[in-house]
Amino acid sequence: MAVQEARQSADSGAHGSAHGGGCTCGDCPHGARAGHRRAVAEFLLMRDEFAAGQGLPAAVAHSASASRQWVSEELTQSADLVAERGRAEGEAWLARLWRRTAGTVWALVLLLLLVQALTAIGAGWTSARTAGLLAALVVAGALTAASWFHRARGGALAPLIGEDNRLSTSRAVAIGWVLFVAYAVLVLVGRLAAASEHPEREALISGFELAGAAGVVTVLAVVCAIAVLVRRVVGLRVLGQRLQKVRADRPRAADLLTDDAGRGTFADIQYVVINTVALLFAAVRLARRPDQLPDLPWGLAVVVLVSAATYLAGKYAEGGRPVILSVVRAREAGDLDGPIRTGDDIEIRGAAFVPPGAQGADRLSRMVVRIGPVNVHVPLVPVTGGFSNPTDAVLTVPVPADVEPGRVDVQVVTAAGVETNRYAIDVTD
Repeated sequence: MAVQEARQSADSGAHGSAHGGGCTCGDCPHGARAGHRRAVAEFLLMRDEFAAGQGLPAAVAHSASASRQWVSEELTQSADLVAERGRAEGEAWLARLWRRTAGTVWALVLLLLLVQALTAIGAGWTSARTAGLLAALVVAGALTAASWFHRARGGALAPLIGEDNRLSTSRAVAIGWVLFVAYAVLVLVGRLAAASEHPEREALISGFELAGAAGVVTVLAVVCAIAVLVRRVVGLRVLGQRLQKVRADRPRAADLLTDDAGRGTFADIQYVVINTVALLFAAVRLARRPDQLPDLPWGLAVVVLVSAATYLAGKYAEGGRPVILSVVRAREAGDLDGPIRTGDDIEIRGAAFVPPGAQGADRLSRMVVRIGPVNVHVPLVPVTGGFSNPTDAVLTVPVPADVEPGRVDVQVVTAAGVETNRYAIDVTD
């Protein structure tokens, strides 16, 4: 079989490379990425073979239920390997990320130096430019030190990574404003330290007055409060089973603009875009008037506040508890109509059975249907390019022989551990 040949090729490649540049074992950072890719390729090959009806052993090929169960078990084992390799790749990626974040920070410092040098042509070098460059060096040094101390968790991006191992939009926006305000304060401190005349010092001290920086201070307070409140809201909704959260293998930049399933969300996109525009405006104001904290106009500040309210409302509105709407006996072409009996397949219809981010086979295989006292794992039914079972709205499972005839309750447990409502059905002999 092609799957067996792929496995033999993967094993020989992994052990033959001895953790070198072509290592695919997943036990070392050098080969974690290659190991994950190889595991994914094997899984996709296996899934498409089973979807085409190939690779079934003769012992189970005569029985539709036996072959479906065997295929599901094989796919589950392969998907578990993919998930394990994915987690290894994620950890290795995070361990390498701190150097990239530190390099990006210092590249921004060099960019600032280049811009200051170009704008100083004709105008001359000023103390404000020196203070801005020194403030950037201080901030870059602090971020580099933080990156080193958190090098196993993504470096400077560690505070942005949420409990679900995704980048948090609210934290990213709040940290962006915190860093900008800290930089602006350091610029004024540097200028104040270099000032030699009393009138200049008094003018710089008056630059800290709240009257001129009320807009920036208000926006800073609101975005920081939003970051704390969103974490609280999401945590309570998860504990109350009103929101399904599945942990990601590793954080991605797209997390700032998308939901857990990778789909773009209006609330997140508008929050990031509007705050980015406001930050750019505040940066230009600081460059033009480096003798005071940037005076963000109240019109722009109110726009940011409206964006924050929209983002918070979106967090309250997202998600929902999975629900069973109906349960019927699954019927194939040619079957006679009749009641539900042990051994029959039942079709559970509802909504939100597959949480966002749980479309992978390793997560789908964790879904369980309780039929009375019996837990039935939902079988994976492959089709070309995906799975026909389970889906977000329909699940098909067999009624095991251990279920006693009579009235029993059916309940679905999703990959996120959230339970649906109970739905009563009648099982006959």
